[in-house]
Amino acid sequence: MKVSSHRLPLGLGTTCLAALLVSCHPAAQGPPAAAAPAAAPKTNRDVGHIERLDPALDALVPPDAHIEVVAEGFKWAEGPVWHDGELLFSDVPRNRILAWKDGTGVSVFLEPSGYTGAEPRGGEPGSNGLALDKAGHLMLCQHGDRRIVRLENEGKFVPVAARYKGKRLNSPNDLAIRKNGDVYFTDPPYGLEEHERDPHKEIPYSGVYRRTAAGDVVLLTKELKYPNGIAFSPDEKTLYVSNSDPDRAIWMAYKVKPDGGLGKGHVFFDATAEVKAGKKGLPDGMKVDVAGNLFATGPGGVYVFTPAGKHLGTIDTGEPTANCAFGDDGSVLYMTANDKLCRIRLATRGAVAR
Repeated sequence: MKVSSHRLPLGLGTTCLAALLVSCHPAAQGPPAAAAPAAAPKTNRDVGHIERLDPALDALVPPDAHIEVVAEGFKWAEGPVWHDGELLFSDVPRNRILAWKDGTGVSVFLEPSGYTGAEPRGGEPGSNGLALDKAGHLMLCQHGDRRIVRLENEGKFVPVAARYKGKRLNSPNDLAIRKNGDVYFTDPPYGLEEHERDPHKEIPYSGVYRRTAAGDVVLLTKELKYPNGIAFSPDEKTLYVSNSDPDRAIWMAYKVKPDGGLGKGHVFFDATAEVKAGKKGLPDGMKVDVAGNLFATGPGGVYVFTPAGKHLGTIDTGEPTANCAFGDDGSVLYMTANDKLCRIRLATRGAVAR
């Protein structure tokens, strides 16, 4: 395993990351273009469009906002998190975590990231969802090793959750960490080479779990076929979970009980019709701003929901979009969209680690 402090550059901007582990000379990029203080630096090409369904979207996504590609050439980008002034994200099939920094570009942060075994394997072995605990440690959902781990400063993986009642987890996909240290996570079979038919699958369902601060792994629900993205409301009284099932493409909202368990959930939004209409993507990763609005990846891009579940509009990247994260000062939304990393400047903010 390599945690690189002298990182190998993979290129800058949108033109230099096409080949694996091939760097480009920074001088080839030229100086970055000047930008107004209120806008993200416009040094890259724009893509997609913003679908506005309600005038209230303007208070969250400004009318002049644009979707900007800041890097591309990945195989499947996922799990972004803002950390120490840069964006970390997983390239799941390539089994690595990459770091992107404005003005520097992309470099390898961690390799391998999700599968540390000696036997070659296919599928999606790398890390997926990433998060930071309250001490600032990076937490990883490891597909190939089928566990959640904490990355210590010296580059050591410390297991956080690997089994439920003695059985190996499927392949933890995404996680959300409460202020008390409890880790809530989803466990679909996407990291198994044959998914739900994989002979190494030990748990017959895809669960949503809570790993308590005391170290216990507790099943919260197994009602969803493919639970995926997960996030808390700002007051941590509601847990949102997406279901990446093309036949039931929904987001669920669950009340969080005082003991950390979940009450009865309800369908927060149903996008099955959009999937059937051929829009790219499925309900996946999501983040919540300081006012409780959801920015949730789904068919057609990033859906913007009010806390009541009203769909205000969609940030359409033009690609299947897997996840998103607030970065910079909290007013920039970064989006992992297939082989691309995109960003958009918002009029709202989300919490970011400093």
